[in-house]
Amino acid sequence: MKLLEIKQLDVHLKSDDKVVHIVKDVSFEVEKGQTLAIVGESGSGKSVTSMAIMQLLPKEITTYGKNSSVKFNGQEILSMTDKQMQAIRGNKIGMIFQEPMTSLNPYVKIGQQVSEAVAIHHAGMSKEEANKLALQMLQKVKIPDAEKKMNAYPHEFSGGQLQRIMIAMALINKPDLLIADEPTTALDVTTQAQILELMRELQREMGMAIILISHDLRLVRRYSDDVCVMQYGVIIERGTTQEVFSNPQHPYTMELLTPIPSEPKDLLGDNTPNIITADNVHVDYVLKRSFFGKPTQVFHAVKNMTLDLKVGETLGIVGESGSGKSTIGRAIMQIVDSTGKITFDGKEIKALSKLDRQILKKDMQMVFQDPFNSLSPRLTVGEIIGEGLTVHYPHMTKGERADKVAKILSEVNLSPSMINRYPHEFSGGQRQRIAIARAIILEPKFVLLDEPTSALDRSTQIMVVKLLNDLQKKYGLSYIFISHDLAVVRALSDRVLVMQKGDVVEFGTTEQIFTNPQHEYTRMLIQASDV
Repeated sequence: MKLLEIKQLDVHLKSDDKVVHIVKDVSFEVEKGQTLAIVGESGSGKSVTSMAIMQLLPKEITTYGKNSSVKFNGQEILSMTDKQMQAIRGNKIGMIFQEPMTSLNPYVKIGQQVSEAVAIHHAGMSKEEANKLALQMLQKVKIPDAEKKMNAYPHEFSGGQLQRIMIAMALINKPDLLIADEPTTALDVTTQAQILELMRELQREMGMAIILISHDLRLVRRYSDDVCVMQYGVIIERGTTQEVFSNPQHPYTMELLTPIPSEPKDLLGDNTPNIITADNVHVDYVLKRSFFGKPTQVFHAVKNMTLDLKVGETLGIVGESGSGKSTIGRAIMQIVDSTGKITFDGKEIKALSKLDRQILKKDMQMVFQDPFNSLSPRLTVGEIIGEGLTVHYPHMTKGERADKVAKILSEVNLSPSMINRYPHEFSGGQRQRIAIARAIILEPKFVLLDEPTSALDRSTQIMVVKLLNDLQKKYGLSYIFISHDLAVVRALSDRVLVMQKGDVVEFGTTEQIFTNPQHEYTRMLIQASDV
């Protein structure tokens, strides 16, 4: 008997008084111990298919085709009651979600959230036993100082660490089937390998099947047995991983396998002025305080860092999760407190008045790592993207703002007809494009890009890299590009800075870093990323 059998799955979702056909006549099977990868561009229906298996789509807006069938261990899931599904979700079928920050309760300690995942399905288990299992699982997914971190809250972890916590929650009950929806999106290349090796180890141990939903074809090739390629809700190609990668038949599959092109960039002269300089910047996070509020435990996230960014340049910052790369970006944007001197366009930011800092925000924009968390669920896409225009260009009419928003939507490959939709109606990749549009609509001098392509498929990554390069040439933009995807960093950056544990271990031109790395850690990153 097949573990999972999906036949003629049709999913319709109601949106703005219209019914959208998201998944169309999808059929596939998964056997025990098998890893099936589902790949495709953002919005292709990959995640909706997985949500249908878990019955997590909102019932009030979801309808299935009359011939649709999803059977797990021979039982029809589509006809199950909520109570029957509760016994399966998290127990027989585990799921790792794409955006960990929106899946974890910000008010509950991590240890409690992980232990609840096992206690809820084992009524006779004591709290101590559940906590012990939670600690073991956090240690297995390589959470540093796991025993101490049991009492920490989600905001105290990096994006990659949050994803590892989600993996621990999904695997703690040793499910028969694990649905991994972009499980390594927020992870650096070395941690990606560790996590997927862990999943493969547990798969061998338990005979667990895995559905791996990913846009990272490098990982799909390495860790899956079979592949389904989706486009516009339809499976357009399927076969063994070896067959699909060595002899793709569909033009779209060939497009997905196309590497990101590296465009030759004009070398910036030595006399090119700096837009940003950071001198001896240090960032500490207080982990614990005494009864009187005095810090007793401090984490040194960034240690006396110095860097410069030239006008019109892209500086790539790479390093594993928790290395401090996002923290230095936030220090530059004045989101976190820091010591040291940071200047923008020749002016020391901390010395500016409150009004001058407010004006400066137009010229310093940011694209965040987690698009869902950074977009207000109560505003339409048009309101989100155009919000900055109302602040910095108050003289613009409503019609002028709408025209500019429509134009920028087209530039990031989204339809202007989407202007009145809300963030929850978009896939993860589409939300990231909305976040990019919001940043570039103000035509700033500098944009901090914190993992801007992490949620995007390869074809959309290529489009975004080209878009960012074109905008840079057109407006003389300067970028700091923070990413664990070295292929994108190589395609976009003029210089690269490598960070490890808050320190800069290597800094040089992109060509130098990728062809002749000097530090062992840099060599390890490049080897793991296959660039």
